[in-house]
Amino acid sequence: MEKLNKQRKKTFKKLLKKGAEAFEKKKAISLRVSQRDLKLLKRKSLETGIPYQTIISSLIRQYVEGKIKLEI
Repeated sequence: MEKLNKQRKKTFKKLLKKGAEAFEKKKAISLRVSQRDLKLLKRKSLETGIPYQTIISSLIRQYVEGKIKLEI
């Protein structure tokens, strides 16, 4: 019975992952960033345990959704 539950959970996780991937197609881009900014970003990444690419993606998403404003 316990083995069946583990197998169901594994199958469910696979289905969720596939669904998320289908919903959220990613596009690779090339981006030039100053060495200093990249170094600081990677430091933040290590501190938080969040990959730096995920941080960049999250910042872009928050900006385009109007959740954060750009100050230049």
